[in-house]
Amino acid sequence: MHYCSHCGSLNIRQTRLPGDHVSRLVCADCGTIHYQNPKIVAGCLAVWETQVLLCRRAIEPRYGLWTLPAGFMENHESTEQAALRETYEEAQAVVTLDGLYAVQSIPHISQVYLLFRGYLARPEFAPGPESLEVRLFHEAEIPWNHLAFPVVVKTLRCYFADRAQGHFGLHVGNIEPTPR
Repeated sequence: MHYCSHCGSLNIRQTRLPGDHVSRLVCADCGTIHYQNPKIVAGCLAVWETQVLLCRRAIEPRYGLWTLPAGFMENHESTEQAALRETYEEAQAVVTLDGLYAVQSIPHISQVYLLFRGYLARPEFAPGPESLEVRLFHEAEIPWNHLAFPVVVKTLRCYFADRAQGHFGLHVGNIEPTPR
């Protein structure tokens, strides 16, 4: 941050405020505290019969790799609305949500994923502007080595394990950085 969004000052300082546990960006001229909070990513594990819907990314990061339809939540929308919107934007797919399925915190990049399980209303889909390709995959066809993000790998592994047991629970966890 270079300018205070309240007064326009260049006098922004990283400061630990009394009683606070982390440093904050504070304008030294007007005193405005600029809180920075994690981004919420909402999406859907969309299913048609025994297949799951994946999108091949047409944008960075991870261009060309496969992912679940998901993206950053917008102001003034619910998590469910965000999941439905992102699924339509990325896969041109209409889904019916069947509840929250996974909450994965990714502290090292300040993101929280909220992934819903859902059902395609019909097997109709197409790439949106952020997707090169969209298709349904049986479990044996999942391109495990070409998935874009660890959160997608973890969610799909949980889903297939749950499906084999005939019970879908809520999965809550953390994604740690992968060593390179």
